[in-house]
Amino acid sequence: MKKDVLWWGMGYVLGAVCLFLIVLLTDNVLNSLLMGFAMSGMCAGLAMIGKYIYWNRPKNRGRYQEKMEKETIELQDEMKVSLRDRSGRYSYILGLVVISVSIVIFSVLGKLGIIMYSRPMILFLSAYLLSQFAAGVFIFRYLLKKY
Repeated sequence: MKKDVLWWGMGYVLGAVCLFLIVLLTDNVLNSLLMGFAMSGMCAGLAMIGKYIYWNRPKNRGRYQEKMEKETIELQDEMKVSLRDRSGRYSYILGLVVISVSIVIFSVLGKLGIIMYSRPMILFLSAYLLSQFAAGVFIFRYLLKKY
């Protein structure tokens, strides 16, 4: 495994520690958000460091080489590349339709005075992000079975 993974992991951990110190030393409305970023950065960094240590053990190096060869073959398979492209396009079109309809809905709700706070929009956009990811995976798997 490349040393870049270790360095990026250490960078994530260092960034998380910096954010954690900012949270401890200041008192503002963004503390909960910064704490969330710190914890997610810490988890991601520790996972990267753990992955680097695990795959660089002498007993795991052979398995890592096999894994990388299989991954390279999977990434270069022409049919799967085509299916990934198509699933990405379909997900993108679905996202455009959903976001266009949501713009109209939020505009109408705003004019009627129903939405005064940003919480519903934040929750909707979070659900939208998750649905975009799920749609891409679902469409890719569907196309993979179809072809």
